[in-house]
This record gives sequence, structure tokens and C-alpha cells, in this order.
Amino acid sequence: MTNLPFNAPNPENAVNDDVVKELLRKLRQKQGNWVEWGEAIASLQKLGYNPQEIFEETGFEPIQQNQVIVGSQVYNSLAQGGATDATRSHYATRGSDILYELRLLTHEERAAAAELTFIHKLDMDEAREVAKAIKDFSRFKTLPAGFSEHPGDAVAYQSWKLARQYTDLQERSRLIAKGLRFAHTPTARNQIEQLLVDFTVVSQRQAPILPFYRFESEEELPRIVPVAGKLPLTPEDLQGVPMVESIQPFGLVKFAGEQAWVPLPGWQVLLSAEDPVVILCNSDRFPNQETNPPRPLLVVVDRAARQWDDSNYFVVEHGGELDFQWFETDPQIPLLGRIIVIVRPKKIFDEVISKDFWQIDE
Repeated sequence: MTNLPFNAPNPENAVNDDVVKELLRKLRQKQGNWVEWGEAIASLQKLGYNPQEIFEETGFEPIQQNQVIVGSQVYNSLAQGGATDATRSHYATRGSDILYELRLLTHEERAAAAELTFIHKLDMDEAREVAKAIKDFSRFKTLPAGFSEHPGDAVAYQSWKLARQYTDLQERSRLIAKGLRFAHTPTARNQIEQLLVDFTVVSQRQAPILPFYRFESEEELPRIVPVAGKLPLTPEDLQGVPMVESIQPFGLVKFAGEQAWVPLPGWQVLLSAEDPVVILCNSDRFPNQETNPPRPLLVVVDRAARQWDDSNYFVVEHGGELDFQWFETDPQIPLLGRIIVIVRPKKIFDEVISKDFWQIDE
């Protein structure tokens, strides 16, 4: 069995090895209930262990980990939402998949939905329908005539609304029966019973197509790179920039403070860089790049690449400030990083014309 590294990736979250081992042991041996499993897995993930590592150590598959983590969070909110002891006792030993479906509801709505799913002994798919009905119903500023705020009436209203859209008597009857099953108030029941004699069909309006896009190539995935600042800079300025860890699948970057960032295209050289940092400077910092006036440049430096070779420029300290240099032979001085990309601004021939889209299109 592969042992997890007990030096957690985030040193701020480091804990005693015995605590981590106890969490893993509890999960391996399935000790406690599923709520405790979810809390234990959440604790391990906060300590820096990824779902695959936890799976290899405990046998909990990543999809199951997510279900029990979220389900345990929903369960722990039931008491705050006012769920009965009977409902909480029932879900303490089963139903992580059902509570998972209630995750997008408020604490009060979760408690009410959990009561409903417990009383009617609903499965996961039915719980998903209940959650959607309650969520949609909560958006009404004025309640539909005959229906109350009770979650049973919310489900009954959804059934009533859908039944009116069907001409097929079998499907219409199924929805009416479902509405009568969940209706909580007499007025809601009356609204649904009227559909037994009123066969008016209300046309269903199709929802608009969702604006989905998909990244098709790596170059469409930007690389977010921290900026050290504009020269003159000191080695401390470069070394003080935090290392960036992007969160997949969309390359999300979290940060705190006043650090500046810049998005760059997903060029392979950037995707391969271990610790890239951006330095801003003018073109006169490089040979054969003198222009009048000097043009701004964006320089990407990989701080992890400090091994000299004669085919690259490097960042070094010169007079207490950063400088860019190429060395024909090993300089025998500390190298602070290798220059991997230099970016020029987009060239605009006429800024006035560029604002007129019709001229560009022609």
C-alpha cells in the first residue's frame, strides 16, 4: 500500500501524523457513519490530499468522496433548518445520495425537503425533482393561487403546471396523481383535482439554449502568471512573488493581498514552466531592441530554471537590482531564473480606425 506523504502540501494545514493516520484508519475500516466519513475526507482534502490519493489509501472512489462530503454538509445543516429528530436519525445512517441532491437549497429548504423525502420514502431521482421544485417555487414573489409555501405544495404545483402542458392522457394522469400525492393544503389539492375535468392544454414554452462553450485547444487555455513589477527591481522583489498553483479544469488561481496578475495564452513554453513570473521592462533592456521611444515589454521568467546553458538569457543580480544577461560560459554567479517568453504589445496601426469596427471588417 502506498503511504501518503505526511508533510502536507500546505504547511499552514500541517497536523500531527497520528491525527492523519487516525482519519485514514477510520475510512479504511468504515468506522462510524457516512456523515463522519464525509467529514474525515473533507479534513484530508483540506490538508492537501487529492481524491486519487485518498482513494488509493481508503477505497473511497472520488465520486463517492464528493457525495459524502457534500451530503454530510447538508446533514449538518438540517438541525439548523429545523428538521425533526426522526428525520435526522434516519439520514444519519443512510441517504447520502438523497441529501446530496438538496445541496443547492437553503438550510430551511433543506430541512423541509429532507422531511418530505423521509416521509414519502423517496429515492435519489425523486429527491432531485423535489429539490428543483422547491428551488423554482422559491423564486415566486407572489405564490400561485391555491398553493402554500409548504414543500409538498411546491412539488404539487410543479406537477400541476406540467400536467396542463400534456395532451397525452396517460402522462397527464401520472402527473395529476403525483400532485395529489404531495399536495399539503386542501386548496392545492383542489387546484389539481380541477384538472380531472378541465382538459385545457397550455402550450409549453421552450427554455432558451444555454450558451455553452468548450476550450478546443491548449492555446485557448490562458496561463495566469504573477507580476513582479517593472524594473528597476531587487532580487527580493523577484523572490517575494508567490508561487502559483492553478486549479483545474479551468485554471482557477486564488490569491490574497495586492499582487498583480496577467493572463497569457496557453503557449507550450508557458504550460511547461514550473514557476513562471512576469517582469515588466522597456525594450532598451535587451540588445538590438533599442527604439525611440523604448517600447514596453513583458518578460516571463521561470524561477525554477536556474541551470546555466548558453542558449538562454537569465535573470541575475547587478548592483542590487535585477538584470537580464546572456552568458557564453558558466558565469559562476547565482542565476535567479531563465527568460522563457518576451511579449510585445499588440501592434495597432491606427487607434482611431480600430475603433470603427465596420472599417476593420472591410
